[in-house]
Amino acid sequence: MTTVVVIGDVGGCSAELARVLEPLIGVPDTVVVQVGDLVDRGPDTPGVLRIVEQRLAQGSPRWIQLLGNHEAPYVGGEPFWPEPLSASDGRLLERWWLTERLRVAAAVRTGAGEDFLITHAGLSPAVWRDLGGPVSAATAAELLNTRPEPLLWGCGGPLWVEPPELYGGWLAEWMPFSQIHGHSAIVSYRHESWMCEERIRQRSTVDWAARRTQTRVGGGRFIAVDPKHGRTGAVRWSPLVIEDARLLV
Repeated sequence: MTTVVVIGDVGGCSAELARVLEPLIGVPDTVVVQVGDLVDRGPDTPGVLRIVEQRLAQGSPRWIQLLGNHEAPYVGGEPFWPEPLSASDGRLLERWWLTERLRVAAAVRTGAGEDFLITHAGLSPAVWRDLGGPVSAATAAELLNTRPEPLLWGCGGPLWVEPPELYGGWLAEWMPFSQIHGHSAIVSYRHESWMCEERIRQRSTVDWAARRTQTRVGGGRFIAVDPKHGRTGAVRWSPLVIEDARLLV
């Protein structure tokens, strides 16, 4: 069995990333899944990319890097952030994409047998149907990793969909597996307040210290792991740790 550590959006905050990684270095049977949005907003995007590049090269712990919407402009998506990366950092992301070090999705199974699809922003019912309605998290991840480009770059796709749309859509469907995502949240951690409609809030819980939310829908649940570091980094937060897990994809 494996310990899977899911790290939410980093957003250029290298010190915060280094802090949570330090106790994991050299720990056997550990896999890190980072959900994308390594870059932009924070003070040290180049430092973040150097940390991840080192981890990808050394392989301890094993590192799975997912694509976020802030990496997308450097691998085929449209530019949208007003502060572009340096040419060298942009080329690094492009190289990761071309060598398949950047992936779209992963899938894990907990020791209790719950399957999770992990993407940057989540898999909406519309995109799930466009994929053919996969009944397992592993199949959904495999299909997303074939890089179905019209689905990737669309505003409701797995890099861009927002939680109210994502959760609201699945309230009308039976979700065949649970999901873990970053990208956005249904709360303001800074103000410790909710930012969603009541029907979603009633199904949700929040860990203010870890900066994670959980929302239950029919068939499964969502765990949102974006800590909202902003430009300076969150004072307190922690990654999601799944003990006794099995990496499916």
